[in-house]
Amino acid sequence: MWMDSKAEMEWASRTRASFSRRVSNALLLFTGDMEYLDKFMQDKWFVLQLAVWGLRGVSRVILANNPLSGALILAALYWDSPWQGLLGTVGVLASTLTAVITGQDSGEVAGGLHGFNGMLVSLLMGVFSSAGDWYWWLLLPACLGSATCIFLYSGLATFLQHWDLPAAVFPFNTVIVLYLLCTGPNNPYFPHYPTVPPGELEHNGTELAALTVLGGIPLGVGQIFACGALKPSFLILGAVVLYSPLLAVHALLGSAVGILAGLSVAVRHQSLYSGLSGFNGALGCMAVGGLFFTFNWRTHLFAITSAFLSAYADIALSNMLGALGLPACSWAATLTATLMLLLSGNLATYRIPIGQVKAPEHNLRSRSQWEAGNTLDAESTDV
Repeated sequence: MWMDSKAEMEWASRTRASFSRRVSNALLLFTGDMEYLDKFMQDKWFVLQLAVWGLRGVSRVILANNPLSGALILAALYWDSPWQGLLGTVGVLASTLTAVITGQDSGEVAGGLHGFNGMLVSLLMGVFSSAGDWYWWLLLPACLGSATCIFLYSGLATFLQHWDLPAAVFPFNTVIVLYLLCTGPNNPYFPHYPTVPPGELEHNGTELAALTVLGGIPLGVGQIFACGALKPSFLILGAVVLYSPLLAVHALLGSAVGILAGLSVAVRHQSLYSGLSGFNGALGCMAVGGLFFTFNWRTHLFAITSAFLSAYADIALSNMLGALGLPACSWAATLTATLMLLLSGNLATYRIPIGQVKAPEHNLRSRSQWEAGNTLDAESTDV
């Protein structure tokens, strides 16, 4: 009887272990880059393929590459503002369709690389527009601006590939500044709000709401999509966790660094509360902390340094461009990450070629396997 009880316990333990493995394997199907989905979608209707390409493009904004993450992010944008969600959808579809029509590389289109710049352009047009929500004429420049990003991306990618650098969001930053310069705050058709420099306007009070400042950390992640609401920002953060928990940790860390940098130079409290001081730091930290570099303690410190540089550069650029009524957007993080990728020395050995960039956890496993293979090769050649 005692033997029967022991056998039942062993069977129950094996059953639980088997169930846990199956659940883990099922969950892993929805994390990371979901590369198997591309093969599955090859013979499907174009509309379905376009939806997957577009969702990958949505997630690319925050340096991820997962259509489910893109769906969660899009849901968060519609939750925050249906009008902003619509503009984002129009932008990513307009740029992706333009890429298809102009015959851009099919792998890049399927990977969402031709969607994220267009989405950002449309979102920022909506944020800065002073015509209010549901101003339908705004869809015209949104579509045109998103389509223009494809030509800039294609040209810059060809130029930057000589140094193995990504075109990143250079097209978005360029197009949105040109649009705002062309229209102006008092344009009768497409008016927009002038940008206020973070170091100007009113004098800060002596009291700073600590809890509100802490709330600015997750908002810094949401502000990557121009989302200033806390709950949708948490959903965006959850989308990053789905793709890569390591990337999500660096997003929060970088946003916190950005808030700290803003505190150190006494930027307007509203910049801290809204997360605007944190999003460039988040992007700079994510780019280095496991995405373009293999994660280890050296690159982790490197990522924190990148976050500080991105945050301070954003404050400087915001004050400079704000004097002209223009936003600094993500110029700071883009330029900082590009400079980091150009660095030489020991850290350069951890850099991942642009064409091989995957989820940070995948990059880490790939490097471990590569180093293990090199160790075996070295041992086999020893005499």
